[in-house]
Amino acid sequence: MSEREQAALPRRPGPPLWLLLELTYRCPLHCVFCYNPTDFSSIGCELETAQWLRVLREARALGAVQLGLSGGEPLAREDLETVVAEAHRLGFYTNLITSGIGLTEQRLGALKDAGLDHIQLSFQDSTRRLNDFLSSTRTFELKSRVAALIKKYRYPMVLNVVIHRLNIDHIDDILVMAERMGAEYVELANTQYYGWAWLNRTHLLPSREQLRRAEDVTQRFRQRVGSRMRIFFVVPDYFETRPKPCMNGLGQVFLAVAPDGVALPCHAARTLPGVIFPNVREMSIGAIWYDSPAFNRYRGEAWMKDPCRSCPERARDFGGCRCQAYLLTGDAANADPVCDRSPHHHLVSRIVEQANLAAGAEQPLVFRDHRGAAVAD
Repeated sequence: MSEREQAALPRRPGPPLWLLLELTYRCPLHCVFCYNPTDFSSIGCELETAQWLRVLREARALGAVQLGLSGGEPLAREDLETVVAEAHRLGFYTNLITSGIGLTEQRLGALKDAGLDHIQLSFQDSTRRLNDFLSSTRTFELKSRVAALIKKYRYPMVLNVVIHRLNIDHIDDILVMAERMGAEYVELANTQYYGWAWLNRTHLLPSREQLRRAEDVTQRFRQRVGSRMRIFFVVPDYFETRPKPCMNGLGQVFLAVAPDGVALPCHAARTLPGVIFPNVREMSIGAIWYDSPAFNRYRGEAWMKDPCRSCPERARDFGGCRCQAYLLTGDAANADPVCDRSPHHHLVSRIVEQANLAAGAEQPLVFRDHRGAAVAD
């Protein structure tokens, strides 16, 4: 075997430093950009409390340190405080990623007592009308009350707003809202197109001009508030010319466990065809992380095709996003079409050009719904 072939083989990774527990796919919101699988209603039973606690212990023993608790809406789990308490006992830094629905003062106090370190609260927009429309709920006022509770219990105020064509022109108002609420951190996370967002892409992808204006507004706001607020503006992949190093390489630092126990190297990995992902009901976290074919499949460089295989940036971007490559080209081993060196880059260019022309979202907007696709006018 040549030195190049040996170098291309997957190397034993370090530990899964970042563990995400998607405790449930249940959620009171019906967001049109949700990254959960569109067929989540057909996915099996949720793990029981004891199984989640075992996952925590095994992952911490491997060296995991950062814990995200998400969903769906993790507050839908009655055992959330128990999970948080065990994570705290084990030494995890815990982050609750929530819509705020169900976060009463009594429950927030219990989570504080259990040792919860961090809360990330989501809004859909700065206005009641659009916030409630995008989630198909009446939750804006409730979220505002939850934001005040988070401040009262002395948590860092971290707001997340998913950005897209329908709210990107409201960036200034969104940032003013965040400032009014006393946010220390704001993530303006432009939609990435998986799950329900993939179904709604033609409604959600902004134009280049919208994106440019939003970046300008954000930069001016940063200059005004200075160090009082850290603002993260995440550009949509489709507007880049180099792919992101997705999860710092699949199977390198990130491990997600879905509600039914399926272990995934990224949130959207169920999308990938021909990959059988292991389940924590049947395998230990150590065996999943180090030995399972699914987690080893895209480690190293042996799986790469040209132009990735010969690209000098392959060790930095790892060929980009495998899920995006599959959704756009039909082959997960292709170079991410976001990259302008990819032979499939024209697919992304065409999509962006259609967005620039505000070209036809003729199909209706599809809202996340546990019974199947719900349609709004």
